[in-house]
Amino acid sequence: MTEVINFFKTLTPTGYLFLVLTAITIFCAIGVVTARNPIYSVLALIATFFCLSGHYILLNAQFLAAVNIIVYAGAIMVLFLFTIMFLNLRKDDEESKTNLTKMASVIVGGLLMVMLITIFRAKSAQVPTVNQMTFSSKTGLVENLGNLLYSDYILPFELTSVLFLVAMVGAVMLGKREAGDRHF
Repeated sequence: MTEVINFFKTLTPTGYLFLVLTAITIFCAIGVVTARNPIYSVLALIATFFCLSGHYILLNAQFLAAVNIIVYAGAIMVLFLFTIMFLNLRKDDEESKTNLTKMASVIVGGLLMVMLITIFRAKSAQVPTVNQMTFSSKTGLVENLGNLLYSDYILPFELTSVLFLVAMVGAVMLGKREAGDRHF
């Protein structure tokens, strides 16, 4: 118990902000999974994305925080909301789950909980201290990200762009049907 008290005494304001953001993130992520209404689930996911952007800002990665808010919390979640509203998922499919499915999910969830507790209690899972001599204040900035992407990771970056191009062409081909074509 004294270790926990000493831990909270040694925290900086950034550490307290990290703990608050972490608690809110976990609470919102649990809300994503447990919400019965899909609209509430999407709203909880948006809150989770905002909290993760807060974590990115604490890591000095402002660009990733902005991209996370713009792309995921903005564009992707709007698409999710449109899809959910378009499908009109008002029916309750809880009765379609069998007892075997419910028992399997409880067992897998319990095993996951035991595994996570074991990992967090391990001595090797301790948080490393940051050495001010090796930490750079330019760690998460766009300039360093661009230099790294276009030098060391140029091949994976280009392969990802080709993969996105193939996905866009495939989506257009699936979406564009001529009269008389069969449905895929």
